[in-house]
Amino acid sequence: MSDRLCTVLLYSDDPEVRDRMRLAVGTRPAPGLQIEFTEASTYAECIRLVDDYEIDLLLLDGEASPGGGLGIARQVKDDRDDAPPTCVVIARAADRWLAAYAQADATLVHPLDPVTTGTTVAGLLRAHTPA
Repeated sequence: MSDRLCTVLLYSDDPEVRDRMRLAVGTRPAPGLQIEFTEASTYAECIRLVDDYEIDLLLLDGEASPGGGLGIARQVKDDRDDAPPTCVVIARAADRWLAAYAQADATLVHPLDPVTTGTTVAGLLRAHTPA
Protein backbone atom coordinates (compact mmCIF):
# COMPACT_ATOMS: atom_id res chain seq x y z
CA MET A 1 0.00 0.00 0.00
CA SER A 2 1.45 3.34 -1.01
CA ASP A 3 1.13 6.56 0.91
CA ARG A 4 -1.47 9.11 -0.16
CA LEU A 5 0.34 12.30 -1.15
CA CYS A 6 -1.48 15.37 0.17
CA THR A 7 -0.77 19.04 -0.43
CA VAL A 8 -1.08 21.29 2.61
CA LEU A 9 -1.11 25.05 2.10
CA LEU A 10 0.51 26.94 4.98
CA TYR A 11 -0.62 30.54 5.32
CA SER A 12 0.96 33.17 7.53
CA ASP A 13 2.52 36.56 6.98
CA ASP A 14 5.33 35.42 9.31
CA PRO A 15 7.84 32.92 7.83
CA GLU A 16 8.72 31.68 11.33
CA VAL A 17 5.08 30.75 11.98
CA ARG A 18 4.97 28.88 8.66
CA ASP A 19 8.14 27.02 9.68
CA ARG A 20 6.61 26.08 13.05
CA MET A 21 3.45 24.85 11.33
CA ARG A 22 5.49 22.75 8.88
CA LEU A 23 7.57 21.23 11.67
CA ALA A 24 4.50 20.48 13.81
CA VAL A 25 2.75 18.66 10.94
CA GLY A 26 5.82 16.86 9.58
CA THR A 27 5.98 15.07 6.25
CA ARG A 28 4.28 11.93 7.58
CA PRO A 29 1.71 12.84 10.23
CA ALA A 30 0.20 9.34 10.17
CA PRO A 31 0.69 6.00 8.46
CA GLY A 32 -0.46 6.12 4.86
CA LEU A 33 -0.18 9.91 4.54
CA GLN A 34 2.68 11.85 3.02
CA ILE A 35 2.62 15.65 3.02
CA GLU A 36 4.00 18.17 0.58
CA PHE A 37 3.76 21.81 1.54
CA THR A 38 3.10 24.98 -0.36
CA GLU A 39 3.14 28.39 1.26
CA ALA A 40 1.44 31.74 1.02
CA SER A 41 2.40 34.92 2.85
CA THR A 42 -0.48 37.14 1.70
CA TYR A 43 -4.25 36.81 1.60
CA ALA A 44 -4.33 37.24 -2.19
CA GLU A 45 -1.58 34.67 -2.75
CA CYS A 46 -3.42 32.16 -0.57
CA ILE A 47 -6.69 32.57 -2.48
CA ARG A 48 -4.84 32.33 -5.82
CA LEU A 49 -3.16 29.05 -4.79
CA VAL A 50 -6.50 27.58 -3.70
CA ASP A 51 -8.04 28.62 -7.03
CA ASP A 52 -5.16 27.41 -9.22
CA TYR A 53 -3.98 24.18 -7.56
CA GLU A 54 -5.33 21.03 -5.96
CA ILE A 55 -4.98 21.78 -2.24
CA ASP A 56 -5.98 19.04 0.20
CA LEU A 57 -5.87 21.13 3.39
CA LEU A 58 -5.46 24.76 4.41
CA LEU A 59 -3.50 25.37 7.61
CA LEU A 60 -4.11 29.04 8.33
CA ASP A 61 -2.61 31.45 10.85
CA GLY A 62 -5.51 33.15 12.57
CA GLU A 63 -3.16 35.86 13.82
CA ALA A 64 -1.78 36.82 10.38
CA SER A 65 -1.96 40.45 9.39
CA PRO A 66 -3.44 42.28 7.60
CA GLY A 67 -5.57 39.36 6.33
CA GLY A 68 -6.14 36.67 8.91
CA GLY A 69 -6.68 32.98 8.50
CA LEU A 70 -10.24 33.25 9.81
CA GLY A 71 -11.18 35.52 6.92
CA ILE A 72 -9.60 33.16 4.40
CA ALA A 73 -11.40 30.17 5.91
CA ARG A 74 -14.74 31.95 5.61
CA GLN A 75 -14.09 33.20 2.08
CA VAL A 76 -13.01 29.79 0.79
CA LYS A 77 -16.06 28.10 2.35
CA ASP A 78 -18.41 30.78 0.97
CA ASP A 79 -16.91 30.83 -2.54
CA ARG A 80 -16.31 27.14 -3.27
CA ASP A 81 -18.56 24.12 -3.19
CA ASP A 82 -15.45 21.92 -3.26
CA ALA A 83 -13.54 23.79 -0.53
CA PRO A 84 -10.70 21.85 1.06
CA PRO A 85 -10.80 21.37 4.82
CA THR A 86 -9.48 24.30 6.83
CA CYS A 87 -7.65 24.35 10.13
CA VAL A 88 -6.99 27.69 11.78
CA VAL A 89 -4.20 28.22 14.31
CA ILE A 90 -5.40 30.68 16.94
CA ALA A 91 -3.66 32.37 19.86
CA ARG A 92 -6.47 31.90 22.41
CA ALA A 93 -8.68 28.87 22.91
CA ALA A 94 -11.51 31.32 23.60
CA ASP A 95 -11.41 32.31 19.90
CA ARG A 96 -12.77 28.93 18.81
CA TRP A 97 -16.20 30.54 18.43
CA LEU A 98 -14.73 32.86 15.77
CA ALA A 99 -13.30 29.84 13.97
CA ALA A 100 -16.71 28.18 14.09
CA TYR A 101 -18.28 31.31 12.59
CA ALA A 102 -15.61 31.25 9.88
CA GLN A 103 -16.63 27.63 9.15
CA ALA A 104 -13.16 26.28 9.96
CA ASP A 105 -13.15 22.50 10.19
CA ALA A 106 -10.68 22.47 13.08
CA THR A 107 -8.62 24.74 15.31
CA LEU A 108 -5.22 24.47 16.90
CA VAL A 109 -3.75 26.79 19.51
CA HIS A 110 -0.31 28.45 19.49
CA PRO A 111 2.19 27.11 20.47
CA LEU A 112 1.59 24.06 18.31
CA ASP A 113 1.94 20.64 19.87
CA PRO A 114 3.31 18.22 17.22
CA VAL A 115 1.19 15.27 18.40
CA THR A 116 -2.07 17.23 18.45
CA THR A 117 -1.21 18.97 15.17
CA GLY A 118 -0.34 15.73 13.37
CA THR A 119 -3.45 13.98 14.66
CA THR A 120 -5.71 16.89 13.67
CA VAL A 121 -4.19 17.22 10.18
CA ALA A 122 -4.32 13.46 9.56
CA GLY A 123 -7.96 13.31 10.67
CA LEU A 124 -8.96 16.16 8.35
CA LEU A 125 -7.09 14.66 5.40
CA ARG A 126 -8.58 11.21 5.92
CA ALA A 127 -12.10 12.63 6.21
CA HIS A 128 -11.70 14.68 3.01
CA THR A 129 -12.29 12.82 -0.23
CA PRO A 130 -10.05 14.20 -2.97
CA ALA A 131 -11.83 15.59 -6.03
